[in-house]
Amino acid sequence: MFATKVSAKIAQDNSGVTTDIPVILTDEGVLESVTDYVLSLHLNGISLSTINKHIQSIILLIEFMDANKGMFENSEEMFSVFVKRLYSGTVGENGLDPSGLFWIPATTGTVARHISHLTNFTDWILEKGLGKPLNTLRTATRHEERIQHAAWFRRNQNDFLGHIQDKSINATVKRARNIKGRTPLAKTEDDAIAFPTSKFEDFYLNGLGDAKDPRVALRNKLILLLLHGAGFRRSEALLLWVTDVFEDPDDPDRAIVRIYNEVEGVAPEGWKTRRGIKTRKAYLQEKYARSPRQEMQSTQHLGWKSKVADHRDGYLEAYFFPPEFARVFMSLWRQYLIYRASVECHHPYAFINFDPRYLGNPYTFNAFNQSYAAGLRKIGLEPNKAEGLDPHGHRHNYGRRLSDAEVKPLILKKCLHHKSLDSQVVYTLPSNTKVSQALSQASNQLQLGSDEKTAESFDWKTLVEHGFDDIDPNGHFTGKNPRLGKR
Repeated sequence: MFATKVSAKIAQDNSGVTTDIPVILTDEGVLESVTDYVLSLHLNGISLSTINKHIQSIILLIEFMDANKGMFENSEEMFSVFVKRLYSGTVGENGLDPSGLFWIPATTGTVARHISHLTNFTDWILEKGLGKPLNTLRTATRHEERIQHAAWFRRNQNDFLGHIQDKSINATVKRARNIKGRTPLAKTEDDAIAFPTSKFEDFYLNGLGDAKDPRVALRNKLILLLLHGAGFRRSEALLLWVTDVFEDPDDPDRAIVRIYNEVEGVAPEGWKTRRGIKTRKAYLQEKYARSPRQEMQSTQHLGWKSKVADHRDGYLEAYFFPPEFARVFMSLWRQYLIYRASVECHHPYAFINFDPRYLGNPYTFNAFNQSYAAGLRKIGLEPNKAEGLDPHGHRHNYGRRLSDAEVKPLILKKCLHHKSLDSQVVYTLPSNTKVSQALSQASNQLQLGSDEKTAESFDWKTLVEHGFDDIDPNGHFTGKNPRLGKR
């Protein structure tokens, strides 16, 4: 059976409003059960990227079932072998694959994701009375039960409203799935690989900002300032509207920049419908006959990851660091607005495409990525996420700079627009380079110091004051002030 993902407009009533979602098209038509499932995910606010991953998992299962017709007695056996082939791949030692799938072995994390997606999908199918589950529940082993008890405890402990909820152990901890997937390799907290500071000026002037068209150069520099100087994600920066940059009342040469959520954010200039609705979603629909970009399926789609806003009007404010970036942004913005105003645009987005083929269209995620990569190559660098040479590396650089400047955690949380203090751990941990430098320095001190000083430097009490967040995150036994007893 041929199966592929396509975008579709789904009409569920006579209102004339459609829902843009991905669906699975086969040689027998659109799979209705998958379409209904995707609609339920969309209704519950699941992001487009996550929905696409569910679709990918379902397509893999369809392909496996089609390649192995009549091979299995029941669905559970089929699903078990399907998971094994995800781990092993389908190509034999002789290089042949009679199934025609030619899968290569997937990572443990990828397989776990497929298992989770397909388990959720078939559970939903069961609830609707449309089929049988592939991954049934069984009585958990004592080891599994202990793990699930621990998971329950940690969720309850970190739940802000946990004090008003039922404290009894849920019966589900005594049940486990038949197929869970293998335990992935445990990982430490990632080193936040930042864009190299030493390369930024060259990249800003001669890389991304060295376009022949001055309009393109200004646009690129403004986006880069939002990424590097204010720590925004690229999708957030591309959501900027022309109405959302203001002069600072205390210093007109400094910019105040606000990025609004397009679904819940308040429309500009006090706009509202005749029924009093003030959202940007309503504004886009009435003024431009457009949907918010986070709800689009096309290349115009832009995600929205932030779970917290800086104001009840639904925006994220730019906190430029160092503050001089705000002056540079305002200077460039005033020039850019002249070019932006000369192009006819039926949308409010600040950053537009200046290519004659797409002149005036909102600047897309893919177009920016291509421009960014070309800018790196202009200064002799190749895009490399592992070395921070990608757009998100600038957010890491921003966070690192704030951390190195010893900005307080609550301020850092505000600047990065994080919901939880835990989210900034990746920026506050010492980088791999700093760890190497610290060890080299310690080694030199060890060689120069006396035996007595060496013994003191490894005093247990001093040692456990730092660095035990991974095994004692709540500071029960380690840290400067352990909660549970003295060391």
